[in-house]
Amino acid sequence: MQTVTSQAFNQNPTAVKRSANKGPVRITERGKVSHVLLSIDDYEAITGQSVNIVDMLAMRAEVDNFEFEKLNVSSIKPLEFD
Repeated sequence: MQTVTSQAFNQNPTAVKRSANKGPVRITERGKVSHVLLSIDDYEAITGQSVNIVDMLAMRAEVDNFEFEKLNVSSIKPLEFD
């Protein structure tokens, strides 16, 4: 596993992200590991989660019970064009 300092990460984040595509990258601050950068593929493999567009657009059960506030129609005024 590659290790980089937070300063090196800040100076060239693109290079560190490329390295993360090959495997996890540890990021250190003051000599201690503070973060680990993973590719999305590695993250999904570890967590067992894979989100696709269908999942993101699907209505969840907790949203089904959402109630909208009633609109006060007396506050609506017609639009006037010049």
